[in-house]
Amino acid sequence: MRILFLSHAFNSLTQRLLVELQEQGHEVSVEFDINDEVALEAVELYRPALIVAPFLKRAIAEKIWANHVCLIVHPGIVGDQGPSALDWAILNRQLRWGVSVLQANARMDAGDIWACCEFNMRDTTKASLYRNEVTEAAVKALLLAVARFQSGDFTPVPLDHANPDVRGKPRPLMQQSDRAIDWSRDDTQTVMRKMRCADGFPGIRDTLFERDLFLYDARPENVLRGAPGEVVARCGGAICRATVDGAIWIGHLRDKRHQHPFKLPAAMLLADEVEALPEIAPHGESGYRDIWYEEAGEVGYVHFAFYNGAMSTQQCERLRNAYIEARRRNTRIIVLMGGPDYWSNGMHLNLIEAAHSAADESWRNINAIDDLALEIINTPSHLTIAALQGSAGAGGVFLARAADEVWAREAVILNPHYKDMGNLYGSEYWSYLLPRYADAERAARIMQTRLPMGTREAISLGLVNEAFGKNVADFVARVKRQAADMARVPVIASRLEYKHKRRHDDEAHKPLQQYRERELQRMRLNFYGFDPSYHVARYNFVYKVPKSRTPLTIARHRRTAERLQRAS
Repeated sequence: MRILFLSHAFNSLTQRLLVELQEQGHEVSVEFDINDEVALEAVELYRPALIVAPFLKRAIAEKIWANHVCLIVHPGIVGDQGPSALDWAILNRQLRWGVSVLQANARMDAGDIWACCEFNMRDTTKASLYRNEVTEAAVKALLLAVARFQSGDFTPVPLDHANPDVRGKPRPLMQQSDRAIDWSRDDTQTVMRKMRCADGFPGIRDTLFERDLFLYDARPENVLRGAPGEVVARCGGAICRATVDGAIWIGHLRDKRHQHPFKLPAAMLLADEVEALPEIAPHGESGYRDIWYEEAGEVGYVHFAFYNGAMSTQQCERLRNAYIEARRRNTRIIVLMGGPDYWSNGMHLNLIEAAHSAADESWRNINAIDDLALEIINTPSHLTIAALQGSAGAGGVFLARAADEVWAREAVILNPHYKDMGNLYGSEYWSYLLPRYADAERAARIMQTRLPMGTREAISLGLVNEAFGKNVADFVARVKRQAADMARVPVIASRLEYKHKRRHDDEAHKPLQQYRERELQRMRLNFYGFDPSYHVARYNFVYKVPKSRTPLTIARHRRTAERLQRAS
């Protein structure tokens, strides 16, 4: 069936739904919801059997919903209405929440119900819930709704708030006043709940050092104390702020009046104000930890939970050092765990944009990631496993492929391409790794295609070895069981011997340094050459410049129209 997505952006949920529908055999095209005229044109060009809105910020035009079935994916239980569904659910401590698929009509979020799916709430951020529980519920609900639409004999249920089974209700857009923190009264749990319901977007508006700021990335602190509201310490890029009964770490801030008005590490944005504060290293239950190590038997686990999966130069260097330390341990397997929401998305574009020279920082950043990848590739002492709890993009995909095996959670989405960021060539030794695992033909396909892929396709292309686990907890538990079993198998010695020999033979055929030099030669042109595409694309990404058109890679209806136009 031909399905058109009308979406504000090609976000994580939209990508996952596209992958799932395509795997079911449907043909899906995407149009960004820029304005009514553009949306109407897309409908006329594509003539879809069904329209799906996975992520919208405004109502669909009446000319569209009056003539086509339009299914809205709403991140709320049946009866919930309004643009702040998850925000209110977190702030009000809902134990269960859900996703509803409803038909667009004249009233926002009030159409007939085609499907719904509920889930247990988790004590985490809005962004993490959206990427995990909401996405899984949305997949189940939408696939059911699409099947019901195809059957032709299903009648959607009208929304009736008088029905006692309908627990949701209309709610307004949450304002900053609704989630404002009162540092003199709010305990740590309350502060965390307010921060979590705003994380990702829009953040908590607050005042620090007489500056109007937006706060993000809160983590609890279990040891440090201070006067409520006081900033008492710093740790890496984070600052610690006291509550009435404890303290929290704030990892990122945004200052709309700053020369770089986007999210940056808190201690960097407040460098002058916090310079005199004590700087602590994470230990035990104290500090802001984004890298940590655990060991079980003969398996070492390296965790790196970087905010939004971005890896700065310094983070890559610290992770490289942590990996080298893990390699010195008397273990047989090293598992690179990433974080629960992201494995890695490659270079840290915000910090590059904020640097004195974006080109120079880009160069430092890509070399730091390459140095890390090199250490992983050149590990004769251990079997290495990249365990993807969360999704990966760009350089993060190829950094994972530097490991001997890649295990991924079933729901993970991969974006193994650089070209959407201003035609970046890419590095991380992809020109060595991809032909080795995917063969030359499939390697070329991976690098030229700009579409997200699920784990089934990733396995078929050699990017992933195994996929399992319905959720993060299930995935991590199985990773630990499987890695422990693997470490006990006698055959691991022969695997390490084969790995060492193959690496030796590969190096003799063509040294890794040659792959790196060629990749970086092309990257240098991206950073320092006459074509500004990378710098423009990075600026647009960091500043969230609205799209003026939908990329042809996802708008298949416009690819067809463009071909016809060229032919005429």
